Amino acid sequence: MPHTVALIAAASEGQGPGNTIRIVLIVSLVGAALLAWFLLRGYRNDDNND
Repeated sequence: MPHTVALIAAASEGQGPGNTIRIVLIVSLVGAALLAWFLLRGYRNDDNND
C-alpha cells in the first residue's frame, strides 16, 4: 500500500489534485465495468441448444 500512495503522490506532484482525481475516476469506472460484467454474466441464458 505505501507504494501506491507514493505513486499517486508522484503523479500529482506540482499539478494539484487534477491528475490524481482523473486516475481514481478512471480506475473506478474500469472497476465498476468489470464488477458489472462479473455479476451480470451469471444471468446469461446458456440454454440455446434448441
